[in-house]
Amino acid sequence: MSHRRIPKRKAVLAGAGAVGIAAAAILLPNANASQSGSAAPQQVTATTMSAASAARVAGQLGESLGDSYGGAYYDAAKKRLVVNVADGDKEDAARVEQAGAVARTVRNSTRELTSATRTLSREAGIPGTAWAVDPRTNQVLVTADRTVTGDRWNTLESAVEDLGPGVARIQKSKGEFKTFVDGGDAIFGGGARCSLGFNVTTQDGQNGFLTAGHCTASSQEWTDENGAPLGTVQQSVFPGEGDFGLVTYDDPATEAPSVVDVGGGQTLQIRQAADAAVGQQVFRMGSTTGLRDGQVTGLNATVNYPEGTVTGLIQTNVCAEPGDSGGSLFTREGDAVGLTSGGSGNCDVGGETFFQPVTTALAAVGARIGG
Repeated sequence: MSHRRIPKRKAVLAGAGAVGIAAAAILLPNANASQSGSAAPQQVTATTMSAASAARVAGQLGESLGDSYGGAYYDAAKKRLVVNVADGDKEDAARVEQAGAVARTVRNSTRELTSATRTLSREAGIPGTAWAVDPRTNQVLVTADRTVTGDRWNTLESAVEDLGPGVARIQKSKGEFKTFVDGGDAIFGGGARCSLGFNVTTQDGQNGFLTAGHCTASSQEWTDENGAPLGTVQQSVFPGEGDFGLVTYDDPATEAPSVVDVGGGQTLQIRQAADAAVGQQVFRMGSTTGLRDGQVTGLNATVNYPEGTVTGLIQTNVCAEPGDSGGSLFTREGDAVGLTSGGSGNCDVGGETFFQPVTTALAAVGARIGG
């Protein structure tokens, strides 16, 4: 996020490589250096909708369908929302179609799958594991990193089997789940280096920014890349129900525009905070690896880091590395979606990456995007 106290990057940051450049090519037609104008609104019809619209419709249907709701995902190729209806209830399927979505009959309801994740938390809260509901397979996707071996693997496998057939499945990750807290060049505190997420305005009118909670937990005072005082932590959550922190600028005159610096002298206007939708394309900006893109693969994810368990996260296949922690996750339309938390792998081999939802963080700290 650009602001007056940290110089804008002159190009996509070192380490971004070909993937970052490709992401910029996809995104930059909607970005601008002067912040004048905005992207043309995407047409929404009865069967075609944007990812942001799909997330809103999915939330509404989730409330109205009750026990029949089996989750939803965004078909980016067809620009359609697919909604799972448990047990093939015809009336509920008709309600889904009336809302402009595609109804799909599945076995498991969201309530049943959510119950399964709570069981996993009780019986298999092992460091190096993570799980999230995958609406595309109508199962809980359980991921174990390379540290989960021997008795710990046996415990995890047994817990998944006890859930019953067709409820959950396990996949192995080549990397190790960790927070991406060191490296990079954006903001500094307590010997750690992280990335600024999104500028915000607090309830009392102060300018500040959101970043990762595991960053703000390490230091109360943060500086810019030149060592000049930048801001002071006001709230911090990690581990537990999220990974986010609020920092207010020490200088009341600090300008805090709602833009993300995407490299090459370009910025993208951030118009609002929005919920993520499984299947939607998202972009991440971080101080180590620059601009990267990928897809949302799961919601309400639980990650068992070495420092403790964090719940309520977004799971993606967007790569990240140390120093990217706290960085912004957003859409090409300018919706603020998440803050980089952690994951496995890197931008050479890929992996799973987890993000704090921005909407949840804003509600918790009592702030808003923009002035």
